[in-house]
Amino acid sequence: MPDLPTTTWLLALFGAFSLGVSKTGFPGMALINVIIMAELFGAKASVGMVLPLLIVCDLTVYPLFRKHASWKQVLPMIPPAVCGVLIGWLMLGQFSDSAAKKTIGVIILFMLSFQLVRALRAEFLVHLPDSTTFRLGSGLTIGISTTLANAAGPIYSIYALVHKMEKNDFLGIGARFFLFLNIFKAPFLGQLNLINIESLKIDLALLPGIFAGILLGRHLIKLVPQKVFESLLYIFSAAAGLRMLMS
Repeated sequence: MPDLPTTTWLLALFGAFSLGVSKTGFPGMALINVIIMAELFGAKASVGMVLPLLIVCDLTVYPLFRKHASWKQVLPMIPPAVCGVLIGWLMLGQFSDSAAKKTIGVIILFMLSFQLVRALRAEFLVHLPDSTTFRLGSGLTIGISTTLANAAGPIYSIYALVHKMEKNDFLGIGARFFLFLNIFKAPFLGQLNLINIESLKIDLALLPGIFAGILLGRHLIKLVPQKVFESLLYIFSAAAGLRMLMS
């Protein structure tokens, strides 16, 4: 395994744990993982390092929701999202680490604003028009944001609200969609050498954090008041996003 300081390993494990928890009902926790990994390993390198962990999460969670929804419901989202991935890949290839860090900061603040709108104005969102332009724009934005920062959950949540998805459909469609999208992204990040032998060694060591987050997240969601937790998360994410943007 790479020779990293103990503090780095502990923070990285907490980031992996946060990613696992995000799949169990605390979607905002994925932003914590993005922030920690970018600080520890650099903005661009962290994008490739996090992706295999996301794929492990998706492969673990997908069987739990396979009986909900179908691949047919996912198909309309795939073409614009694939275009977004390609655009994000071209952008990422041109970015320096400093530019990538600022971009991730912008994306974090952008996603945070969507989380707040979703929490405070859900009724307004439900009445947004479900137009072709909205569907294409949502898919494109998801593809770009997931490629540049592995952070597209809030956009998908808005998409689901506008489509008036039932909870089970939301989980089933999301499990399929992000499993496909994350696997599709992998060769492109590999071409940029953001996924490599060293990053995969670190990912392997972080798998216990992922599985602990998935297993314990189901219990945490019952113990921690959702509103209190989300309020703290908004404050932390806003501060971290601004720090990245100004660094």
